[in-house]
Amino acid sequence: VQLQASGGGSVQAGGSLRLSCAASGRTFSGYLMGWFRQAPGKEREFVAAIDWSGGYTYYADSVKGRFAISRDNVKNTLYLQMNSLKPEDTAVYYCAADRSGSLTTNEYDYWGQGTQVTVSR
Repeated sequence: VQLQASGGGSVQAGGSLRLSCAASGRTFSGYLMGWFRQAPGKEREFVAAIDWSGGYTYYADSVKGRFAISRDNVKNTLYLQMNSLKPEDTAVYYCAADRSGSLTTNEYDYWGQGTQVTVSR
């Protein structure tokens, strides 16, 4: 499956952004989907995951209550709604797809290119 992330940008602290990840190539609905991020000088970290049906989600503690992951299996698109953004959310955000993992896995099969999110004070 091919993944294309978009929707990044620059916002002030407290603002919102919605990231999208368009999938193509295989049956999108069969995949666990996730968002990760990588800040300059730091390792990539997990942000959120959603199961194939959209019925189950899992979040990193740092974004719980502020971010919401969702998916549209008809449009083959994954979303990440980010609210109450903080400067520490600044990073390149990546979407990923996995054929058989659990919500807590960090081992994804496919990765999209990143989209930059910059949050200023």
